[in-house]
Amino acid sequence: MAYLLETFTASAPAVRLGLIGAGWIGAFHAESIARRLPGVELAAVADPALDAARALAARLGDARVSADAADLFADPDIDGVVIASPARFHAGLISQAAAAGKQVFCEKPAAQSLGELDAALADVAAAGVHFQVGFNRRYAEDFLAAKADIAAGVVGRPQLLRSLTRDPGTGSIPGAARTPPWTIFLETLIHDFDTLNWFNAGAEPVEVHAVADALVEPGFKDQGFLDTAVVTIRYGNGAIAVAEASFSALYGYDIRGEVFGSKGMVQAGRRTETAARRYTAGGMSADTPRLNVELFRQAYTDELADFAATVAGRTGAGGPVESAATTPTGADARRALAVALACIESVKTGLPAAVAPADAGAGA
Repeated sequence: MAYLLETFTASAPAVRLGLIGAGWIGAFHAESIARRLPGVELAAVADPALDAARALAARLGDARVSADAADLFADPDIDGVVIASPARFHAGLISQAAAAGKQVFCEKPAAQSLGELDAALADVAAAGVHFQVGFNRRYAEDFLAAKADIAAGVVGRPQLLRSLTRDPGTGSIPGAARTPPWTIFLETLIHDFDTLNWFNAGAEPVEVHAVADALVEPGFKDQGFLDTAVVTIRYGNGAIAVAEASFSALYGYDIRGEVFGSKGMVQAGRRTETAARRYTAGGMSADTPRLNVELFRQAYTDELADFAATVAGRTGAGGPVESAATTPTGADARRALAVALACIESVKTGLPAAVAPADAGAGA
């Protein structure tokens, strides 16, 4: 599946987006904006690391470059911003963008605490701007097909759900010493939490029990680094979910989702780049993806296409288009973050932890 930006016409002005953060995922988003989204322009790149911002802008065209995101917010020609900075800056940047009247796309997590996120989302609501969070699995063809089956009642009432993320590794994790504490919940498993919440729509997560350790890099455990985790989640409708993650899958990226219900089961996710298999004297083999942007290349593109189409509808660059039904909203960002934070509490205490309710409000 691919979103086609049919809201644009040949004479319509381009949607002009500014990028905040020129790291690896920011660079990929910049490439999508500049090269894969018709009618969308990469207008500016902001990053304190000016050399990285300049190199990215030069490679993709003539986007303006700044060390300060405030320059993007002050630019009247920029319709929306894509926030791909380190997570600790997300909430503040969302608020600043909203105050400037910019439509906002933000990578996950949208904040690192519920209080921060509630304040940022209150600013979004007060400004009346569009907000979308980067849960790209919602745009992957197989996950969308699974969701459609679940919504149509094909599997009946969800009873057991499963989601897993295994990042490729080599038996060691070079960046372990620089990885912020609780990354495995706040930046990795948060994708799985959103997937499970999305699959089990209409039911709220109420309790988690999380176990995590540094099994790949035990020497960094004392610094707060965790590379392996398993989480059980109880939902208000009685369903039980399991989410797991590892930072060292030697065979490549492995991301899967599953819902088992009263009438059957549906699965999503694949572990090979194509359906092709090789059968030789050495056995059976297949190529596996080693980069997230390879595994979810189209999904990453489609989530930005969805954002750009909504921006176009709000700014007059296209027809009056609102978010797609699959679009992850501020409420979705909050729900997934609440699960992640409950996991951190569970690991600290060794006990199950309650998930903050969806309507807890600012300061929760």
